[in-house]
Amino acid sequence: MPPKNPHHEGNNNIELDQSEKEIKIQPEDLNIIWGEDNRYWNIKPGKAELLQVCWLEVTGSVRCIDPKKSYRVSFNVSFMTDAFGWGVHPLYLMLKAGKDGKVEWKKIEIKEANESVNITGDSKAQTDSTGDSRLYFGLYEVWSGKWKGGLEIHHVIVKEVQ
Repeated sequence: MPPKNPHHEGNNNIELDQSEKEIKIQPEDLNIIWGEDNRYWNIKPGKAELLQVCWLEVTGSVRCIDPKKSYRVSFNVSFMTDAFGWGVHPLYLMLKAGKDGKVEWKKIEIKEANESVNITGDSKAQTDSTGDSRLYFGLYEVWSGKWKGGLEIHHVIVKEVQ
């Protein structure tokens, strides 16, 4: 029987330590659409394994960003030997500073599904009208409607950049 809520809800209270200027976010702390349904995802400490989905949406946020700084978000992922559905349709990395901030999209072309990849994008944080000090980010492939699987998410790094 599928769970009542098929989506995995991560930790929405992650804060960036201003003295360290970098944080490593584990896969279990991310929001993963269909993540609580074991037909689609296998999520355990330190790894989220995509079995199969036609709607890839993995998101998260970090609190306490400085609106005058820039940040880099990197998804560290790899593909299993039986990965499928990749290489035809691009992935998209989304970054947004504050709830009302400007959304920035980066198109990511995956050439072969047998490689380890860091999917990286930069964002210039700016204070939005709500005063929200979060950096929101996500990894998406929701437009093609094609099935894909065999992706492993190892962690996400959010880092202040000069």
